[in-house]
Amino acid sequence: MRYFLFLFVFLGAVARAQVPVDWSKFTKSGPTTVSQQGSDLVVTWPAAGKEKGRLVINLAADKPLFSHIQLSKVGKFSNIATDLNPAFVLTVGKRDLVSQNGWNIFFDKTNRLPHKAYAVELAKRSASVSTVGSRTVLRIGEVAAASFKGAIEITVYQGSPLFNVAAVMATQVDSTAILYDAGLVSKTGSGWTSLAWSDTENRMQEMPVDLSVPNKAQAVKYRTIMGSGPKGTLAVFPAPHQYFYPLDEAYNLDFTWYGTGYRSLVPEFGIGIRQDLMGDRRWVPWVNAPPGTQQRLNFFCLLSTDKPAETLAEVKRFTHNDKYPVVPGYKTMSSHFHNEFTMKVVLAGKPIPENPNFVKVFKDHGVDIVHLAEFHGPGHPKGPDSLRLRELKALHEQCKRLSDKDFLLLPGEEPNNFFGGHWLSFFPKDVYWIMSRKPDMPFVTEDPKYGKVYRIADKHDMLKLLEAENGLAWTAHARTKGSTGYPDKYKEEAFFKSDHFFGAAWKNIPADLSEPRLSRRVLDLLDDYSNWGHKKHAIAESDIFTMEPENETYAHLNVNYMQMDKLPDYSAGWQPVLDVMKQGKFFVTTGEVMLPTFTVNGKGAGETLTLPASGKATINLNVNWTFPLTFAEIISGDGKQVYRERIDLTNTLPFGKKAYRFDTNLKNRTWVRVEVWDAAINGAFTQQVWLETPN
Repeated sequence: MRYFLFLFVFLGAVARAQVPVDWSKFTKSGPTTVSQQGSDLVVTWPAAGKEKGRLVINLAADKPLFSHIQLSKVGKFSNIATDLNPAFVLTVGKRDLVSQNGWNIFFDKTNRLPHKAYAVELAKRSASVSTVGSRTVLRIGEVAAASFKGAIEITVYQGSPLFNVAAVMATQVDSTAILYDAGLVSKTGSGWTSLAWSDTENRMQEMPVDLSVPNKAQAVKYRTIMGSGPKGTLAVFPAPHQYFYPLDEAYNLDFTWYGTGYRSLVPEFGIGIRQDLMGDRRWVPWVNAPPGTQQRLNFFCLLSTDKPAETLAEVKRFTHNDKYPVVPGYKTMSSHFHNEFTMKVVLAGKPIPENPNFVKVFKDHGVDIVHLAEFHGPGHPKGPDSLRLRELKALHEQCKRLSDKDFLLLPGEEPNNFFGGHWLSFFPKDVYWIMSRKPDMPFVTEDPKYGKVYRIADKHDMLKLLEAENGLAWTAHARTKGSTGYPDKYKEEAFFKSDHFFGAAWKNIPADLSEPRLSRRVLDLLDDYSNWGHKKHAIAESDIFTMEPENETYAHLNVNYMQMDKLPDYSAGWQPVLDVMKQGKFFVTTGEVMLPTFTVNGKGAGETLTLPASGKATINLNVNWTFPLTFAEIISGDGKQVYRERIDLTNTLPFGKKAYRFDTNLKNRTWVRVEVWDAAINGAFTQQVWLETPN
């Protein structure tokens, strides 16, 4: 009897330890080591300086996945956390693919349609270890929630105490939209004695760990929550831009959580990141999950042997403290903001603050030039004249008052008349114009108070105005929202072919966690109209309404780095800003990847290069980054087809700077541009170099 009991226990123990591990894609000679010790996989990687990070991954079915999370200090390992499980809650809803424009939809209220939340369940049946450049990926299967199936992926990054935890899952169900919440949980509290975060006023907050505290959504700054103990701190935070689905507002919707019983689906105590199902209570499209796409429900962790304040300082380095860094020879510009300061404050009889909050927010984020989109709802764009001109005068006066040698606040509107769809206007000086004209009225008149006043009847008048005042127009949120179908529908129109129609604006709509880049919608359009034969560009836009210090602004912000040494004086006009735009002498970025130098055979963005007969070209690209890079892509076209050449950059370490040289062949191509993307799906892209082939 004892023999059979012993055999049963022995076979059970062997079975628990026999999760098969595939080592075929792991490079054993690299600086990251992975060893198997019974049911444990021990991953040790070089972190910052001479220190090392270590994860002990337990493959036993009844044990927490993270047995030990460690970081060395002066060569000695300390437990930062123990006995933790990753936790994911997947909310599955229904996407409207019929009423508008398929997967590019924004005007969807997924939160008000039937949806259900599921805890993602992990069954430890298999494992693999892979070397991917300078990173090491452990994949543990299987995970499942509703119709979604996949695996857990844990990625460690050489050169930093940073790792990523992802549930990589796919569904075959069509018309699916999702949100996810995630974090780390423990039955024992994992050895932490306190939780910490920065509140929205940038003050550190700390509370003792209490396993009986029910779960709570917590508003934080820098999207980060931390667990801390006697040996150090573990920070949990999302990808700074990819995690946030598009909304019309950048409200801080309590994007972290802590406590026990999260959403009544995760019973253990933990910390993590979360999304608000209701969003900003306007249009709430959630995240696309097309059939078969590998959705990466992921979060980052940073280890530190320091206290929470010092740990958060290290997290903030990845986003330059949520501030766009100074790059010599460039000024930062962001566009498309419906602050409506003119109508809601200046002309509403309210006290006019000396330094409005929205200006402070822009300056705090390192934005040098702001292009507004006022009177998008409020105001009287079509008149009567007395009201419209008064409103424009108030807008111009406030823009001038709030501009200085280091900051330009520039007037702009989203007219949505004349051309079709939604578009933005941008003039190089204060211009008075009214968006209506009766047949018996002239196109332009002189007003004794306002000077030259234009009246616009149709698309022909609008083009005349752009020509007369050297202005620019471009498609806002192209191919989605109120621009569904545009600019494609007017690509043969004279106004679109004009040099005064700049192109389109780029923002991350729609969200899709399977994509290696943000907003393919606009990047594809940039390539399309380049192949149509037009020298047009794509500028970053934010398209949000309010800018308050407590908002989660950085997640929804993006900027253009304009090739300018200094800002023009408001009183003299800002033609140099429009010139840089028109010439394509700028790059677009989320902020973590910088492209200060880009040339093709010595020609920069916006310039024209005559290729040698062979088509040989050398692309020189200087790149600065924070998160480790994933890839660069050389995109070119010949007027009919788009060509993509991907360069693997997974061998990069965090916080790098490098001058790259890419030799390629661009024979018979008419344009070329470059994109660079990192491990958190942050990125930057250049404008085009135009190509000519000698006869």
